[in-house]
Amino acid sequence: MRTDTMASSPSPESGTAVRSFRSQDEPGVCELINADRLPGQPYCVSEKSAEVWYGPVAPAGWARQAQPRIGVLTNAEDRPRGTIAYLSWADVHTGLICWVHAYEDRPALRALIDHALSALSSCPRIEAFVSTAPGPLGPGGLPRTRRGATHDALVHSGFTGRCLGCYLHRALPAEPAPAKQVADVFPCDFPPGHRLIVREDAEPVAEAVVSAGPDRTATLYWIETTPARRHRGLGRKLLGQALALLAEQGAAEVALVLDDAQPATCECQAATRLFRSCGFTLVDELWTYQHRRPEPLRPGT
Repeated sequence: MRTDTMASSPSPESGTAVRSFRSQDEPGVCELINADRLPGQPYCVSEKSAEVWYGPVAPAGWARQAQPRIGVLTNAEDRPRGTIAYLSWADVHTGLICWVHAYEDRPALRALIDHALSALSSCPRIEAFVSTAPGPLGPGGLPRTRRGATHDALVHSGFTGRCLGCYLHRALPAEPAPAKQVADVFPCDFPPGHRLIVREDAEPVAEAVVSAGPDRTATLYWIETTPARRHRGLGRKLLGQALALLAEQGAAEVALVLDDAQPATCECQAATRLFRSCGFTLVDELWTYQHRRPEPLRPGT
């Protein structure tokens, strides 16, 4: 992570400033991140902060990997009371706000977002809370209801938000009932976990990808049944085997992000019914945001 001479930005409301991250800030920054933790997310801990703060993988077509700059809003004793991570790529004119946390304190959130916007002033487009899988840094978007102050601060700063989907969660039993084995199980490198594949006549007809993480948490990344095999209970059997596998690996809870940002379809409604009938409950809607600056006028226009 970058710890160089990132300029400080004053916060008139509190007399504090946003400065660059220092190694001694790690416990305080982790505490800020964990204060916004949702059920099913692993905790952010200082011992592993370097690997989780390294930054997102560049989207397809964005050649150069970027590393986030981490800003810290401090109090009079120079202790973290807010943090923001942002980056930009040299080969595309787009910035990204990876996270912002400040115990939902509105003035602190505004100071942090204004700081990032100033640092990313050369980017005509800035994304915030771009969808990722649930992990120590967040659930894959901004929880719209639980983090209403952050939503309001982003909108007030010129961002436009839209719903990505829903964050669902369920607890796993300590001693799960045996599940019917309908799928072959294979190790998966990315995401690190396991892939479950159901085959009929040697052809794959259903698939799920799951991963057991730290703090006895787990993530269901993907579950899909081919259209010709739907409405036959195969998805339920596959989900049951996937959850049993996670419980056997020591997970006590599992989370997933259900993409319902698109207009409702029969498939989306069926997925919602499946998850809820299997014990998943809605935690919050997840939102993503975009900020656009006017394009500069070109000579002769």
